[in-house]
Amino acid sequence: MSFEQTFKNIDDLLYKDSGADSELDYIGQTSWVMFLRYLDELEQDKADQAELKGEEYQYIVEEEYRWPNWAMPKGADGKLDHHVAITGPDLVQFVDGKLFPYLAKFKQTAESAQTIEYKIGEIFSELKNKIQSGYNLREILEYADELPFRASTDKHELSHLYESKIKNMGNAGRNGGQYYTPRPLIRAMINVTDPQMGETVYDGAAGSCGFLCEAYGYMYERMEQNTDNLKTLQESTFYGKEKKNLAYVIGIMNMILHGIEAPNIIHTNTLGENIRDIQEKNRYHVILANPPFGGKERPEVQQNFDIKTGETAFLFMQHFIKSLKTGGRAAIVIKNTVLSNTDNASVALRKLILESCNLHTILDMPGGTFLGAGVKTVILFFQKGEPTKKIWYYQLNPGRNMGKTNPLNDKDMAPFVELQKTKPETEQSWNLKVADIDEATFDLSVKNPNTPEEAPLRAPADILSEMESLDAETNMILKSIKELI
Repeated sequence: MSFEQTFKNIDDLLYKDSGADSELDYIGQTSWVMFLRYLDELEQDKADQAELKGEEYQYIVEEEYRWPNWAMPKGADGKLDHHVAITGPDLVQFVDGKLFPYLAKFKQTAESAQTIEYKIGEIFSELKNKIQSGYNLREILEYADELPFRASTDKHELSHLYESKIKNMGNAGRNGGQYYTPRPLIRAMINVTDPQMGETVYDGAAGSCGFLCEAYGYMYERMEQNTDNLKTLQESTFYGKEKKNLAYVIGIMNMILHGIEAPNIIHTNTLGENIRDIQEKNRYHVILANPPFGGKERPEVQQNFDIKTGETAFLFMQHFIKSLKTGGRAAIVIKNTVLSNTDNASVALRKLILESCNLHTILDMPGGTFLGAGVKTVILFFQKGEPTKKIWYYQLNPGRNMGKTNPLNDKDMAPFVELQKTKPETEQSWNLKVADIDEATFDLSVKNPNTPEEAPLRAPADILSEMESLDAETNMILKSIKELI
């Protein structure tokens, strides 16, 4: 059975269950089942490797709580042993009363937050089992058990499907879209910032960790393939923070499926941190993010920032600037009104960016880029440490209306990625000198001076005059023809 069909079958069972109400619930419930299935494969792989070295592997999970014992006890024929396997109310009771509390305790007993044990503890502290029918759960466990996890091609396909499920959550209500930034846009942002081995990459509004997963793929493909580099990528390259429970769990799962065993993702409100407390050791070389906008933060949270505003995106921008190392690069998705709003916070934020960073590129995205969100967005590309002297604008125009049936693709982004290297003037791109900006407003609105001018509308008298002239010309031609006949 294909991965896709398995996911569909699991969704069908969740739809029938009275405990899961929406796509958001479906992915949350699928996540914990898949996580435990994956964890078992991971432990089996490590036990096999230890055996080859003549060593004994110390399992993370105790015997009773390992997948083959509670989820899928099998007989000698390799099939589920129905005499041993618990189901119905007994299965739900075991999961809710024993399994989840046992796994949640790992958060207290783990050596540090940077271990897979701690991640297990956090996941099962945040998630709750919502599957109410133990018979549905039994079937879901059987479907999950059929999935192969060991080959890298399997993991790639599974992570791709998982991404699709996250994307579909955008249609499941207002919350879903927060988790998904179109991957072609993320890839273009990574191409321009170009993270290198030995650098750190950070997303303080991690969501489903799409930026970090794509950055991992980008760096993995370009690095020299050796154990040290892989260890560096795995353990000390990617960092993130996420406030919401479900997004946090989805992000952790997504990174694990992409090959990062113990992701450095912290479950916290990023904006709860006072930016004045950010030290050099807390700073990063590359920041990639799409912070939530339109939110309203409480006054006590605003006290953590120099520019006080309720708008979450503006607070995140201050956090990102403060969290960049000198010379560090950032690419941030933000709503386009940040370029033009005249309120004090907007003006102060633009002034801060221009004076403390080189805001070298602004990418203007078309409406419909983000499914289900009517907000127009821009991407700000900047490097910390030197003030901005000149900004290159690029107005993306894919030549079609964007939407669910024709979303953004890599081909749409290719001209921008290529032209960004030389920043030329074209019909879609132009340069703006900061010296020419109004210092009272620091207005950075997208105003393309290179758009071909449309011919002005003619006056009615001119049109009538041309019609009379054409009529006279036609009459002369007809007259000439008659004379020839």
